[in-house]
Amino acid sequence: TILQFTYFAEVWLSPAAGFDYPNRKANLYGTGENLISWISILDVAQFAVASLDNPAARNATLELGGPEGISPANVVKIFEKVGGESFAVTCVPVEALQAQAVGAIDPMQKTFATMMVSYASTAAIDMTSTLKAFPLKLRTVEEYARSVMG
Repeated sequence: TILQFTYFAEVWLSPAAGFDYPNRKANLYGTGENLISWISILDVAQFAVASLDNPAARNATLELGGPEGISPANVVKIFEKVGGESFAVTCVPVEALQAQAVGAIDPMQKTFATMMVSYASTAAIDMTSTLKAFPLKLRTVEEYARSVMG
């Protein structure tokens, strides 16, 4: 069984990835309008455990995302609603990210720049059939926002 997951909320919606919710600042890569199926690390763990005895997981690659596709711009709105304060938002153009990847001086910089380019162009994952085979309750971006915003 291969669990192929999308963007972790705990990583990509954190200060380490430019989503600085404690200081109400967010970097959005690209236009910030593409839909991303943010998934919780805890939900991937649920899928791993559920895969142990589920025949649908046998010799399968499971593409995993969260319960719905939400654009990074709308993620900011969710955090603003939960925290009651506006965010300062900076959009980083795809061209700048591509230039950063080309000009990277070490493999780590190149990897991060390439991941940000992918973030800017990824599409939502339809989880309908997966959730029929694995009836799990997935965490929402709003639940994540509430957990980190207090």
